[in-house]
Amino acid sequence: MRKKHQVRPCKGIMTRSSWLRWAYKQELKRDLGLMQNFGVSFSIISVITGIPSLFLYGLNTGGPSVMVYGWIVVSFFTMLVGMAMAEVCSAHPTSGGPYFWAAMLSKPKNAPLASWVTGWFNLLGQVAVTTGISFACASFISTVITFKTDFVPTANTQIGIYAAVLFVQGMINTFGVRVLHYLNNVSVWWHAIGTFSLVVAILVKAPTHQSAHFVFENFSMEPGAGLREPALPMFLSSVFSWRSTLSLMTEETTNAAMSGSIGIIMAIGVSAVLGMFLLLGLLFSIQNLENTLASPTGQPVAQIFLDCVGENGAIVLMVIVIGAMFFCGTFSVTSNSRMMYAFARDGGFPGSKFFAYVNSKWRSPIRTVWLACTLSFCLGLPSLGSSVAFSAATSIATIGLYISYAIPIALRVVYHKDFVRGPFHLGKFSFPIAITSVVWIAFIAIVFILPQENPVDSQTFNYAIVAVGIVITYCFGYWIIDARKWFIGPVKQIAAEGKGINVMEPGTAEKYEGRPS
Repeated sequence: MRKKHQVRPCKGIMTRSSWLRWAYKQELKRDLGLMQNFGVSFSIISVITGIPSLFLYGLNTGGPSVMVYGWIVVSFFTMLVGMAMAEVCSAHPTSGGPYFWAAMLSKPKNAPLASWVTGWFNLLGQVAVTTGISFACASFISTVITFKTDFVPTANTQIGIYAAVLFVQGMINTFGVRVLHYLNNVSVWWHAIGTFSLVVAILVKAPTHQSAHFVFENFSMEPGAGLREPALPMFLSSVFSWRSTLSLMTEETTNAAMSGSIGIIMAIGVSAVLGMFLLLGLLFSIQNLENTLASPTGQPVAQIFLDCVGENGAIVLMVIVIGAMFFCGTFSVTSNSRMMYAFARDGGFPGSKFFAYVNSKWRSPIRTVWLACTLSFCLGLPSLGSSVAFSAATSIATIGLYISYAIPIALRVVYHKDFVRGPFHLGKFSFPIAITSVVWIAFIAIVFILPQENPVDSQTFNYAIVAVGIVITYCFGYWIIDARKWFIGPVKQIAAEGKGINVMEPGTAEKYEGRPS
């Protein structure tokens, strides 16, 4: 007979050994293998979402060659970050993600602050990721409507379509939890086969192809509005930011300490190769650069489709891209809502008692589902008066997520003597890779708050610094004023189970009292 999970009352500061025994109880069935874990991560990275949505920005601010070589550079550093995170994931293969890892890797007295800061930056990144993905989906929907109609997209119609996309994704996450697993399987194949088919179609049907010189040696563009120096990391890193959901599936994975870590690395590696394949296919298929940039569709990728396969074929290819974006956004809402629920369960943000709720009928944290959708919608509203709002949203996503990844990586370095390795580890390369990852993230965070267009005015102001500044001010300000007195990090599930309450089981989570509101 399995022993019940025991929790001993803790007086004062816990010892390091007792702290390392903290972990979320295994609640989810471990029925995902290595390939399934890879599939989830690969689907959420979604290069077919990122590259088309930011293709115009990349052409305007960097040019074809900067995009190509930049993809290689950023893929390399993203892989380093992924390897560093995979090592931590192997040591602590739970569903808690960076928020949980930060607590596990800190000294007990510093753990609440570490998890608090990590949780808030992760929340910021998660919301902005959903914004970027779903806003891009709405943009491509409005574009494809113009192919057969006289519809002229405006900022207001764009926001309306965006709201509709978020609403449908929220409804799926509210009432369709039982089908999410099947949707994920469809999404994986949609991304893989769809990307390959799209590239083959435009390359085969393109009337002409650009030269190798144009793709690999064209570093000079006509003067445009963009700032060239930030363009490389701005475009490519925002596209390639891998989400925390890469690690959140480990609790459902067999041999999670290895499969979860390898799945992360495989997903990044395959996405890097497939992304390069897609990027080169689009660049070589450009028929006229000036016409592509000035496309009446507003999307250079849509113009490439029209030039290569005609209007009917372009509609099919646009549906492939829109479908990938919709799937990716749906699972982004899933990840976002689960992260918010976990954070609320531990009293991490205002209204925690209300949001730490799982509907017993639909088996979904429906309150955080709609909180995620609402916050993402609000983050997209500046697009009504800003020409760079979308790229700003992707900047916020990358800053928030990358900082939430950097904290556990840095803690792993600082407290290396206490770090207990899992079966996947980097050996003598662990320190160099971890340190390089943290430096890279610091560089990215600085670059992403710079203005993205010249001249800087109310229309082109990069409001990423505003969003990040608000989170930093609230996070540290509230911690100093009040949160440090009661927030103890991701431990309440263990305490609840000690009282015989399973907080992950719908219908019982709301019975647990003691969460600050």
